[in-house]
Amino acid sequence: MTAPASKTEGLVPLMLALSATTGLIDAVSVIGLGKVFTANMTGNIAFLGFAAAGTPGFYFAPMLTALGLFLVGAAIGGRSARMHQDRPLARWLLVSATIEAILLIAAAGFAIGYDIASLSPRPNLYAIIGLTALAMGYRNATVRSLKVPDLTTTVLTLTLTGLAADSAAGAGGNANWGRRVLAVVMIFAGAAVGAFLLLNWGLAIPLLVAAAIIFASSALCAVRVK
Repeated sequence: MTAPASKTEGLVPLMLALSATTGLIDAVSVIGLGKVFTANMTGNIAFLGFAAAGTPGFYFAPMLTALGLFLVGAAIGGRSARMHQDRPLARWLLVSATIEAILLIAAAGFAIGYDIASLSPRPNLYAIIGLTALAMGYRNATVRSLKVPDLTTTVLTLTLTGLAADSAAGAGGNANWGRRVLAVVMIFAGAAVGAFLLLNWGLAIPLLVAAAIIFASSALCAVRVK
């Protein structure tokens, strides 16, 4: 299912809020779980290359766990999108938000008693990696199906490329420059807030904050797009 063009603009605030949660999740995974991404798989592919070359500090198991569970989440998200093809958009948004929030809350549960410095206990480490990657895979598949222009909520390479290529310097018309800039700002802000929360109160708090933002913003958006 793709969101109707008439409703796409109404999804922009939600996509920006979800972008902020990507920053929170990136802070959790990169700072709290070692050298691994659970929202950005491009980074993991590069890290796997580093590990293959024997670079110290880069290990296959965490990144393969993240990559594998991300793909599982994306497959589930794709199936969910097709199941909601003929159903109200609001229902789809609420179902997706509930799934993401539950997975992140579960990850927060495993973060209790987890030690960032030693990355232990190891079962908790892999549980947090797996649950957050599953949530982000599901998210990416959902956002891909919604097709809101310039707002992927998880990666910024194409957003920055579009911002520059379509600017006056690139002889463009500055299309969607506002939402592109806001997408960058939101991921930056989410990462900064996530790092602050993690460094001061541990891993569980940024995960719970991300879950709350996802559910609250999706619920508000669902009311508007009915």
